[in-house]
Amino acid sequence: MQNLSSARTVAIVGLGYVGLPLAVEFGKKRTVIGFDINARRVAELQAGQDHTLEVEADELRQATHLKCTTDPAALAGCDVFIVTVPTPIDEHKRPDLTPLIKASATIGKVLKKGDVVIYESTVYPGATEEECVPVLEQHSGLKFNVDFFAGYSPERINPGDKTHRVTTIKKVTSGSTPEVADLVDALYNEIVTAGTHKAPSIKVAEAAKVIENTQRDVNIALINELALIFNKLGIDTEAVLQAAGTKWNFLPFRPGLVGGHCIGVDPYYLTHKAQAIGYHPEIILAGRRLNDSMGAYVVTQLVKAMTKRRIPVRGARVLVMGLAFKENCPDLRNTRVVDIVKELSEYDVLADVYDPWVSPEEAQHEYGITPVRQPQAAAYDAIIVAVAHDQFKAMGAPALRALGKAQHVLFDLKYVLPPEASDIRL
Repeated sequence: MQNLSSARTVAIVGLGYVGLPLAVEFGKKRTVIGFDINARRVAELQAGQDHTLEVEADELRQATHLKCTTDPAALAGCDVFIVTVPTPIDEHKRPDLTPLIKASATIGKVLKKGDVVIYESTVYPGATEEECVPVLEQHSGLKFNVDFFAGYSPERINPGDKTHRVTTIKKVTSGSTPEVADLVDALYNEIVTAGTHKAPSIKVAEAAKVIENTQRDVNIALINELALIFNKLGIDTEAVLQAAGTKWNFLPFRPGLVGGHCIGVDPYYLTHKAQAIGYHPEIILAGRRLNDSMGAYVVTQLVKAMTKRRIPVRGARVLVMGLAFKENCPDLRNTRVVDIVKELSEYDVLADVYDPWVSPEEAQHEYGITPVRQPQAAAYDAIIVAVAHDQFKAMGAPALRALGKAQHVLFDLKYVLPPEASDIRL
């Protein structure tokens, strides 16, 4: 097997939220081929722009050793392949490994003796060696751990977060042999200033990744359930959480919609594997069910509030502020705001969606929603602040209420306003 110094060229397969920051950092130090099947994405990067806003134009220019391409033949000269493609779930909440399998097939066709393939995509424990490696063997004709090797180093990208970056987040690493584990660890230490944690096996690294977001999901589900209880008791949930938060070891979770490519997806990878080995997870799936139901709950509470104010629900106009899955980023993946929009349609409510962060074309393509360019003043029977973008916080209650009719309901889903400034909160 090659040593690290001879692994001159790194391939990053998948140039999205995870792959691009990684490609840029390695591209500052060694030759990197950034590969993506999306020609529009590659053209954008070649022009020095990143629509995800994860990498600034200056950073792209600093990656002088990075070349982006859609040509799989360009991968042939690479020694180390890092796979950063999405791992979504299908409509039945089952893991969809299609992008991972296709990426493995692409790499397998150019794989040569001594090469190392590292996966960063979130998977269930065992997926790298049980699902991906056989594809590499099939397309390369090479033997695993004899001719080529594998590693797993789970991504920890937090979209929109300018503090916790790929270089400043501790990196978990692993390899299919002790020597490869050392190689993978040393490779990431070239760019990760926060250091690394070398896991004893690929399966341990895979499991560590999938429980990181499962833990958050379950914790948020608990707070969401508490919010439902406190609402029935007529108690302000945020006030309760602030009081409880004065204890040193109380965890600062907040209720809300749970979307995004990680927290709302990763638990299903773990539960899929658990069920495959004959164990039915109780707590994890219960948390998922509760979090997935929050969009419908939000609309139910809104309808109740409108009814109490004698605002006709059918035919009403509602402004949903925010469509991204989280604040201050354009990421629409698995956003649960769409649950609110769909539920409103069940009541024959006309919903306008406003989000200055997201691409209207992407919103239309992914969800059939065309955001309004600017909401109308005094036009809405209700306003839902669904995402805590800084622009929405800066507006304040008077500007938000100016969007409503004389009689309207203001639902502050994200606590961007003082408690007395809105009509409903979770």
